[in-house]
Amino acid sequence: MSGWLRHHLAAFARAAGQLLRHPLGSLLTALVIGIALALPAGGLLLLDNASRVVGDVGERPEISLFMAMPPDAAASAEVERRLAELGEVASFEYIPREQALARLADSGLADVIDDLPDNPLPDAFIVTPANLDPDAFDAITARFGQWPGVAHVQLDSAWVKRIHALIELGRKTFWLLAAILASALVVVTFNTIRLQLMTQRAEIAVSRLLGATDHFIRRPFLWTGILQGLAGGLIAWLLLAAMVTALREPVSKLASSYGAVFTLHQPAAAQVAALLSLAATLGLAGAALSVDRHLRANV
Repeated sequence: MSGWLRHHLAAFARAAGQLLRHPLGSLLTALVIGIALALPAGGLLLLDNASRVVGDVGERPEISLFMAMPPDAAASAEVERRLAELGEVASFEYIPREQALARLADSGLADVIDDLPDNPLPDAFIVTPANLDPDAFDAITARFGQWPGVAHVQLDSAWVKRIHALIELGRKTFWLLAAILASALVVVTFNTIRLQLMTQRAEIAVSRLLGATDHFIRRPFLWTGILQGLAGGLIAWLLLAAMVTALREPVSKLASSYGAVFTLHQPAAAQVAALLSLAATLGLAGAALSVDRHLRANV
């Protein structure tokens, strides 16, 4: 175990020294990797924040429960009891038919209401669901429609479904973009390592004559790919942080114009770790492909 660790430490030191001896080329390669990773990662980060905006900007979708006519106080009390015990309900408001009529009068329809022989409005409940998932709206609406005394249930969640559909479409688009750019980054690392192999061809040949194994030859180049990937991942993280900092104030102003308080968040620690791990993995994959191809071609 100590020998394996010692060999990898030596390979790591050699790879780091190789990168430091060519700072400009190493920086340019890391910039290419970082920018390519920042594009889909930034899009996914914005979509994650947008998912929370859906719940913060404006009001939650509401479900209206209209009671049967003629008014039945006992039925209304039973529905109120059920709503209070239902976990899927965030809040609800009971609107007696007299209050609903008064609201219509206050909205400018007083003249029309005065001509009515009696109050045609039923008692109603305005329910705010606890779950913003559009798929849950239909299920809870169907349940309300089966309650005794409820004549009609009205739900307008089309805007929520459209927003969720757009966010899901954007998320799939950015994942597809990430897959394409990841393939491109493997090619970039492949070519970078291939150039190093070409410049060290004579050294590799001598090492083989002296008994060096392919594993010994591969290690420094694999570590070079990993370090280049990590450097690109760090640049991608810095770009994401700069993007969030630049957009935080405009997004907060946009949210406040809708009466909401929202702050664009920096990527979480788990997201940063995933980004760095992906970058290192892509660098390792490109380096491994390049080294294996070179060694097979020069057996």
